[in-house]
Amino acid sequence: MKLEAPVPADILAAIQAPFLETPAHTLDAPVLQPLGLLLDLAGETLRERLFVVQGNGGPEACLRTDFTLPALRAHIESGRASGRYFYAGHAFRVAPPGTDRAEEFLQVGVEAFEAGDAAIADARMAALAWRAAAAGGRDDLTLLMGDIGLFAAFTAALDLSPALAARLERAFSSPRRMRAELEDDAAAEAPQAAAGDRLAARLAGLSEKDAAAVLEDVWALAGIEPVGGRSAAEIVHRLAERASAAGAARLTSAQKGLIKQFLAIADTPRAALAAVARLAGAGRPALDAASEAWSRRLTALSEAGVPANRIRFSAAFGRPFGYYDGVLFEVRGAALGEDQPAAAGGRYDGLPARLGATLATGAVGCMVRPGRAWSGAA
Repeated sequence: MKLEAPVPADILAAIQAPFLETPAHTLDAPVLQPLGLLLDLAGETLRERLFVVQGNGGPEACLRTDFTLPALRAHIESGRASGRYFYAGHAFRVAPPGTDRAEEFLQVGVEAFEAGDAAIADARMAALAWRAAAAGGRDDLTLLMGDIGLFAAFTAALDLSPALAARLERAFSSPRRMRAELEDDAAAEAPQAAAGDRLAARLAGLSEKDAAAVLEDVWALAGIEPVGGRSAAEIVHRLAERASAAGAARLTSAQKGLIKQFLAIADTPRAALAAVARLAGAGRPALDAASEAWSRRLTALSEAGVPANRIRFSAAFGRPFGYYDGVLFEVRGAALGEDQPAAAGGRYDGLPARLGATLATGAVGCMVRPGRAWSGAA
């Protein structure tokens, strides 16, 4: 496992300083986190990036990958209507296939669950990430931004069926799945049929109760445990949802062309948003609202001191964690490469309710990796 070089104390203090300017609860998150919950929220494909552990026949767990879910769970358990949580601790990731970068690394960040203008909160969080990363001394930083909500607003303008629109939103964070949705040759989409899809087809026609019983029998015969510690009923329900989404109508050629043009947009934020507006045409309330929010967001970024000439917007920019549903951002360094951001964050308003929160609140956060932000790192 690769360990990052220790960051000098004065540099680390400078990186942490922006996070400490606003009062926040200090988060002490357990190193072991529930695997099933993470896979349910972020997708099964994330498993290959996790350190998975299991002992004494209990449910599988994983080493802490980040602090977003622990912060949200702590907030829900607190019963507070709003809250802000600061953390500094180590996280763990397995290397992507074909690489040798299994890592233990320091993360510093904040997660905020607060009401108010989401656009302004997004800008302040992105500016916080920028300031913290810049405190490491690098002079080659760029703030890359995207917006899953803008993509959802654009697809809404295409008058898609609800099931198809939902499937496209889920595919947004997976370039492979999105390519399959936009492939003109229907035969090229066939490889997307995963083992789960075939299993869903085999169980079709059974009630969820009967299908769960069949699945439990298969496990008993094979002597295996359910994936991620999830029950047969939970897996069958998810397979049923997948089968329903798979049966949704496909995009027309014209719709595919428009989405491809949307995803190709990458420019300064204001130029990119103008290109989106031209592509969608007039009279699109959801897009108009998204554009107006971006105007406020960009003004707030400027007021927070983020140089306009260092901000880029990519309509196709997404992150593999499936629970983000709004603005996304990464602070990247030219010397680091696109796959090693110094800081990152985004909005995930829909996640609190999925974990059982009963009070409506915004949810946005960011983190910085001091070992990357430090200009003296190898």
